[in-house]
Amino acid sequence: MSSILVFPGQGSQTVGMGHDLYETNPDARAVFDEVDDALGQKLSDIIFNGPIEDLTLTTNVQPAIMATSIAMFRASGVKLTEYVAGHSLGEYTALCAAGALSLADTAKLLRLRGDAMQRAVPVGQGLTAVILGLDIDKVREICAETDCDVANDNCPGQVVVSGAKNIVEKTLELAKSAGAKRAMPLALSVPVHCRIQEPAAQEMAEALSNTKIEIPMAKLISNKTCTPISDPDEIRKSLIYQMTHGVRWRESVLEMHKLGITETIEVGPGAVLTGLTGRICSEMSGKKLEI
Repeated sequence: MSSILVFPGQGSQTVGMGHDLYETNPDARAVFDEVDDALGQKLSDIIFNGPIEDLTLTTNVQPAIMATSIAMFRASGVKLTEYVAGHSLGEYTALCAAGALSLADTAKLLRLRGDAMQRAVPVGQGLTAVILGLDIDKVREICAETDCDVANDNCPGQVVVSGAKNIVEKTLELAKSAGAKRAMPLALSVPVHCRIQEPAAQEMAEALSNTKIEIPMAKLISNKTCTPISDPDEIRKSLIYQMTHGVRWRESVLEMHKLGITETIEVGPGAVLTGLTGRICSEMSGKKLEI
């Protein structure tokens, strides 16, 4: 059996995640402490104690999920696989696990990423929503009509769309008329992976140009290309690209299968990616990292 480590994105957070590891494992404790130092903030206190309203703020949740995932990875002692992948912000986590980005730089980049995304679209002007029960081609057809963006192609029958609030609302109406089982907004404070995040993409381009990226010890299956990449310049371009373009997770998992991978191992809070694996490819299985 060939495995790949995969790292989750936003939406997997819970108050208290990683706290037991912090209390019992020195490697995990060192991760949270280093992230706190890098950000000049006791982010670990928000992760462990909440309130949930503070944890789910975009500025906090992105470095929080990364820190928890890396703490789990290091505490487990699991060996790095030949390939790694991450969903949205999980790409940064995957690159950190693979040694391409330092932990401190990853935390700072994700803090900036969250802040830049919030600055790009004033509160209330953007929306992210999920459409269930329609295939990706139908959703793309609807989005072409409304000028909406596909933010995540997660698995067959589960597509996330994003953009200006009125455009997304119109897209949801058309999706329901087309037979969607559900079409509803998600509890995100910003629209993600869409064209109106171009100002945020520009901020990230500048930050990434000043950040050292090493050749990773495991190739990254990119959200942009759905193929393995390892060149630092290509990685940099991929991270910028994902700010304004959708996460191609379904296609990425199918590429894993083509590479001979039969199992995804999710490293981080929640089990979203674990559940998606079998729905995308029946010949693959997903499991959570055991610590």
